[in-house]
Amino acid sequence: MDHNETPIKRLYLLAAFLAAMLLLYLCVLFDTQVNHYDDYVAQSIHSITQPENVESSRGIITDRNGRPLVTNRSTYALTFDAGRLRKGDDENEAILRLLRLCQEQGVEWNDNLPISKSPPFSYTIQQQDDIQKRRFLKYLLSLDEVKDALGDYLLEHPWIISAEAADAIPSGEEADEKALRAAADSLTKQLTIDHLDALLLNGAGISTSRLLQIMAERMKLPDSFSLEDARLVLGVQYELSLRKLSNIDTYVLANDVDTAFISLLSDGGYAGAKISRSTVREYQTTYAAHILGTVSRIQAEDLPTLSDDYDGDDWIGRSGVEAAFESYLKGSDGRRIVSVNSDGKVTGEHYSIDPRPGSTVELTIDLDLQTVVEDALAETVSAMTADDGDDSRGGAAAVIKVGTGEVLSLASYPSYDLSTYRRTEIYNALSTNPANPFFNRATNQPYAPGSTLKPLTAVAALESGATTLKEKIKDTGRWIYPGTTNDGANCWIGYPGHGKLNVTQAITNSCNYFFAEMGYRMEMDTFQKYLSAFGLGENSGIEIGDNPGSLPQNNVGEDLAPWAAFGQANQEYTPLQLANYIATLVSGGKHCQAHLLKAVKSYDSTETLAVGDTSPVNIVDFSESTLNAVKQGMLGYTQPGGMVYQYFRNCVVSAGAKTGTAQLGGDQENNGVFVCFAPYDDPEIAVAIAIEHGGAGAALATTAVNILNAYFAEDETGAAITGENQLLP
Repeated sequence: MDHNETPIKRLYLLAAFLAAMLLLYLCVLFDTQVNHYDDYVAQSIHSITQPENVESSRGIITDRNGRPLVTNRSTYALTFDAGRLRKGDDENEAILRLLRLCQEQGVEWNDNLPISKSPPFSYTIQQQDDIQKRRFLKYLLSLDEVKDALGDYLLEHPWIISAEAADAIPSGEEADEKALRAAADSLTKQLTIDHLDALLLNGAGISTSRLLQIMAERMKLPDSFSLEDARLVLGVQYELSLRKLSNIDTYVLANDVDTAFISLLSDGGYAGAKISRSTVREYQTTYAAHILGTVSRIQAEDLPTLSDDYDGDDWIGRSGVEAAFESYLKGSDGRRIVSVNSDGKVTGEHYSIDPRPGSTVELTIDLDLQTVVEDALAETVSAMTADDGDDSRGGAAAVIKVGTGEVLSLASYPSYDLSTYRRTEIYNALSTNPANPFFNRATNQPYAPGSTLKPLTAVAALESGATTLKEKIKDTGRWIYPGTTNDGANCWIGYPGHGKLNVTQAITNSCNYFFAEMGYRMEMDTFQKYLSAFGLGENSGIEIGDNPGSLPQNNVGEDLAPWAAFGQANQEYTPLQLANYIATLVSGGKHCQAHLLKAVKSYDSTETLAVGDTSPVNIVDFSESTLNAVKQGMLGYTQPGGMVYQYFRNCVVSAGAKTGTAQLGGDQENNGVFVCFAPYDDPEIAVAIAIEHGGAGAALATTAVNILNAYFAEDETGAAITGENQLLP
């Protein structure tokens, strides 16, 4: 046997063993990296990280020409998360330390507890909207001590609830402690946000100091806290308490924080603080606030009514277009798993679901026109206020595209800037303004129409057979109700009146005598039928919601049709309704729903998801001769000899118009109302304007002319030059 064979065999065996080990290693590696890659990655990530939602951005909002009105800006949000506190950390101390940093750096945090932040503490409930008031009421009733105190107070002041509530309180032998406590519980259950001001202001029911004391005891605040510090911390604890009712531990403390502030947070090791990527709404215009509406972070109370697509940190539309088209504007949140090292710093992230932005909502609004309408309205109202000092005066205007119901402009004055109104000092000034800038008068404030209703009355009278195109009625200065000696209506020019007038002349001369006679002949039921057909006394269909107004009604034993026929009596309509009625009239009877939606497109504009409905909801049946007679009457109003010719001689297009004076009674200045359409031959737009205590409607004619000129004088304003469906910078 050759002694050299033994080492060689050993080498072969060693090589074979190494080859087998290498093959085994490769098999294991293949199985790990290929066959079970996803499983092992998920297990690895899960073991060192935690999952997080990735907030999607809301969809953008544009005008009809593609010009952005509301977009988004990437930013960071500061969240307080009690789950991030380390063992031994005191929650209240952590909150106070975080708030002091915010104070030092000028970062305004979200604090909705309606108690002032510094002594002497007082309720600020009047400065809150209904949503915040409702949240506060819910919180008060969750505190047994407060609920008992409110109940005791209501037993002594039951009229805060209602007159009937006093009758339900036991007395005499029935008034034992158990019965009184049951009555108190019953009263607190009837509390609504409308009762809060009367219940809490001036310390009624429970004082601010007592409430803060109860909250401090419940939240276990250290005795070392000053009153001011306790109030600051309780503002955050108030929000956390409301969220805990819905099993939410986090609270977005501050939005839109900068990188310098984030660095201070990281370096200072602030317990409970969490920074997350977010977006905030960026407003590309200071106009159209009442149309666009507001957004806010979701409140804990919202979640039970929302789908699973929402979580406690999402933004949600609260009013206007933001709320009306929430389902389109809301994007789909993503999901990621973030890994951190032992120091808590992020070392990597793994996306399991990518966030998807919300859809683009194109409105029917023309931003150029909206700007002119708001400015013209503000100029007119401000001039009137400067003249008489009435700082509670407001006004509104609406412009509708004839034949489609598309709202081209919707203005309410006074207004506010969506980009700044949340600042404390600005919000306080707005909320205490007697003219109520947050209120949308264009859609929600009905006014008596005055003589602007006469064109509709003319249609109703002609079509119902109450009069004919040829009939002339002699106006003697005062119309007397048949069978009475003096019950009637005066013609605005007084004795001897306008003389003999046909229906067209009666519109041009705004003759109360003629239209009172028409109302008497038609009677209320017939007149109401035509009012309804033109969309008055019912919701207009606009997506942001509106006040339906009210049709005239006869009082018991009275016939008010003669007065209703020239726009008086007990009827009221919004400026939007009036504009839509004029659009219906001059279109030949096509009554369309007023709407703001032009189209909804996917965020990348590859798909159209919805379009606004421009089809008529009903057709008002009247003859072409009736239409011509009414239009001629409104045209005469703007022509030489007409009541507003001095204003309309500067109009770039022929137009028909009608003024209205809505009488308020007593020594109050009447409301002014104005409607018009243009061009006369082929109407494109209808306009309605109302100004509180604006006097005769003719005072609004200049505003109307400015609006018409802005729409039709393309070379001067640029309005309507830009092609539609183009996204502009």
